[in-house]
Amino acid sequence: MKDMKNGTQKISRKIDIKKYLLLIVFGFLSAIAIQERAGAERFAGGMLAACLLLVILYRDILRYKPAYLKNYNMLVLLGFMIVSTLLLGRFFEYILVNLARGIGLAPIEITLFGIPIAAGAMLVTLLFDFHTAIVFSFVVSLLSGLWLNSAIFPVYAFVGSLTAAFSVIRCKRRSALLMGGFYVGVINGSTASILLLFTGEFFSAKAFPALMFALSSGISVTAVVSVMLPLLEYTFKVTTDISLLELLDMEHPLMKNLMITAPGTYHHSIIVGNLVEAAAEAVGVNHLLARVSSYYHDIGKIKMPGYFVENQSNSLSKHENLTPHMSSMVIVSHVKEGVELARQHKLPQPIIDIIEQHHGTSLMTFFYQKAKGRRDENEPPEEEYKYPGPKPQTRVAALVMMADAVEAASKVLNDPTPARVAALVDKIINHIFLEGQLDECELTLKDISEIKKHFSYILTGILHKRIDYPGFNFNGGSSKSQEAQRQINEGSNTEQAKTDKDKSAKDKA
Repeated sequence: MKDMKNGTQKISRKIDIKKYLLLIVFGFLSAIAIQERAGAERFAGGMLAACLLLVILYRDILRYKPAYLKNYNMLVLLGFMIVSTLLLGRFFEYILVNLARGIGLAPIEITLFGIPIAAGAMLVTLLFDFHTAIVFSFVVSLLSGLWLNSAIFPVYAFVGSLTAAFSVIRCKRRSALLMGGFYVGVINGSTASILLLFTGEFFSAKAFPALMFALSSGISVTAVVSVMLPLLEYTFKVTTDISLLELLDMEHPLMKNLMITAPGTYHHSIIVGNLVEAAAEAVGVNHLLARVSSYYHDIGKIKMPGYFVENQSNSLSKHENLTPHMSSMVIVSHVKEGVELARQHKLPQPIIDIIEQHHGTSLMTFFYQKAKGRRDENEPPEEEYKYPGPKPQTRVAALVMMADAVEAASKVLNDPTPARVAALVDKIINHIFLEGQLDECELTLKDISEIKKHFSYILTGILHKRIDYPGFNFNGGSSKSQEAQRQINEGSNTEQAKTDKDKSAKDKA
């Protein structure tokens, strides 16, 4: 046991060393990006300053967003965002300075108000979250001040970056980036006016061109973000709310195929999406990811839809001619098929993970009990009738698992009163919990209680009763409705005979 503990400690130290080495690498690159003049002393100071600011960013992530530390891809992306924002600023500085010289503007330093430093914070908000964007804005603003040797530019850059982050905090459409750029331009113009007033240059000849550059920075921010966002999403395999909304389109090939090939599964997935979205908002997870994952969680049933009860139109099941073990293999295969289809259509990795985890390692009780009834000597091993897993690793995956089971079980309720629906939800979720399927995700008992309430509320609305239509009995036929149908048919036949008679008389004439 002691050796194991020592081994574990060595591994954790190695991981920490890797992360700090990553900080040094990006500190080195940041120092290169902010160098204005060559010199070993200046470069060493710039690198130490950059590493210090990056350590502050790292400690903040360690405290408030530890999930990012488990994914080196996200850490590399964040470091890349810092370096690329500084390099982008240098590029725009070069373009704007030469533009000012070409049109005879003086002094040249007013062009600094046109540098779109805020584009970095907007991208970080979309790719990460708002909290990370705040600390990112702080780090990049200070580094830009070192590069420009300016005491007022960090204030300008920080305010513009915060505005950019706020403007896309609930961004659901790519067109919303235009409005975000507009807000950045307006706030940058206001901040530039305040800083010019502070330096005593508000009423000088440089004030108007400085304001024009500040206002135009909003256009540059929108252009940069619009170009870089899809590239970063694709390169670093990051799923944003914008890309999730695009997957909600029912014209997506997978959704259209599911609707045509397996209509029962399609309807089931839509209801699961309604359940999951309502509960996701209550427990504080990404409701868009939850809904999209619900829509695609059963796409593997497209391959063999007739073997799943929701798609069977006749009373004879295809499993009647199969052994319980073969039936369980057919049912389990929809998870593997779903993962393969998701990869073929390039669905985001979080959705693929949820497809793989939405049954966990649960037991297929129906076929297991059927197999036990057929064997007289030895009981069949449970492992042969379990899904391969893994268990849900995230709260969203756990939500999809619970909603999937609850929606399927709700179909057996003959009289779905609110009390019966609540009892069913409670029983199904308790079974999943006691089976240990939620052991590897971060759901709390309070979360589970909230999920039960929202599931019960939504299901009660979906399974509501209707009043009987007077004169109709849709379950067994009605004398009144049958008489009405007979009269309609007789009237139709009489009209047809009359028409034929008139037509023959005209022909004779």
